[in-house]
Amino acid sequence: MNKKLGALALLGASAVVLAGCSGGSSSGSSDGTPAPAELRVWLVGTDTPRDARDHLTKTFEEENPGSTLVIEEQQWTGLVDKLTTSLSSNDSPDIVEMGNTQAAAFTSSGALLDISDIQDKLGGDDLLPGFVEAGSWDGKLFAAPYYSGARVVFYNTTQYQTTGVSVPTTLDEYVANGEKIATALPGVSGVYFPGKDWYNALPFIWENGGDIAVQKDGKWDAQLSSDASIKGIEQVQQLMTKASLAPKDGDETEAWVPFRTEKAATLSAPSWAYWSIVADEDKQPTALADTLGYFALPGKDGGAAKVFAGGSNLGIAAKSAHPDLAKSALEIMLSDDYQEILAKGGLVPAKVSLGKDVAAATPELAKIIADAAANAKLTPASPKWADVEAKGLLQDFFVKVAQGGDVKSLATELDTQIESILNG
Repeated sequence: MNKKLGALALLGASAVVLAGCSGGSSSGSSDGTPAPAELRVWLVGTDTPRDARDHLTKTFEEENPGSTLVIEEQQWTGLVDKLTTSLSSNDSPDIVEMGNTQAAAFTSSGALLDISDIQDKLGGDDLLPGFVEAGSWDGKLFAAPYYSGARVVFYNTTQYQTTGVSVPTTLDEYVANGEKIATALPGVSGVYFPGKDWYNALPFIWENGGDIAVQKDGKWDAQLSSDASIKGIEQVQQLMTKASLAPKDGDETEAWVPFRTEKAATLSAPSWAYWSIVADEDKQPTALADTLGYFALPGKDGGAAKVFAGGSNLGIAAKSAHPDLAKSALEIMLSDDYQEILAKGGLVPAKVSLGKDVAAATPELAKIIADAAANAKLTPASPKWADVEAKGLLQDFFVKVAQGGDVKSLATELDTQIESILNG
């Protein structure tokens, strides 16, 4: 599971469950109207704003006379196990929200209802493509996008001007800029890139035409040792060894600290990091408050690169006692009105067309965030992907890359490990 989007952290997993009461049914009346029922909603953490919660409850109860909706807040710790147990019980929840990298574990297990029949009502082609992919299995949609968070590149405008560097338009320029700044400003990272930060490494692989793993003939074929992936990993190694002074065995936690103290000129981070960059823990303005710029990580041939995005998906439990009511609630949560509330709370909406409305310091930053989210790519949609993350295989791999290890041999070894897990 990815870290939650900053204070949302890179983004990681959350869960919303609308659970039917034990017993009961939604057989409904002769005109097809679902029978009234009580739906319990599990919201994990505090990401979903109070206004959104109130809107969901009020709208659902207005649209479904006699039915009620109760929200129960859950904790992140142990969430996957709790969802696994709940979805298989006779008192199964109705709608569940899961982290985007966790979705495959539920979409592929028969735990969720096929919601392809209402995909158009939920947003259709307007839904975030990467999250649709994460929530799909065998060509069917089981978990719709809920919200996202995107990575953007922050930079120190003064340091860029001092070193004669301009905002890059290609990935090659981005790498070259990092090296140039590091050479011109001793003690400063041209690009802050700690060894364990695999989230920021993935775009280099994807932009060069590579991938982590793809399905072939019913099996997963790891791709990190492919020629295309190697080109991207070599760019990562170039940045880590020649442009970054970040710890080779360090992670991206609080990477904004060296950046906001001008020990780094460039930082790729979740959009929420903006607030930690311009103000310190005491909410006092930092050195970057007036000299901060931002741009979308450029692609190999220009435009915005495919970046990793955190966030979550929503699905209806296969064992839901009230599937029709659950669909009604899901449609509310994907409605423009509800998604606009999420956008105002700083979350990237599930719909591409609403991305421009995400709360940000400036309209320019809001557009960069929206464009990045719309172009996001996720990890392999395998129910066993969580095992790869749990073993820290990618972190260990990129630490060795940062330490100057042979990219080809390391990638070949990692491919073998990934295939063993995904095909095991």
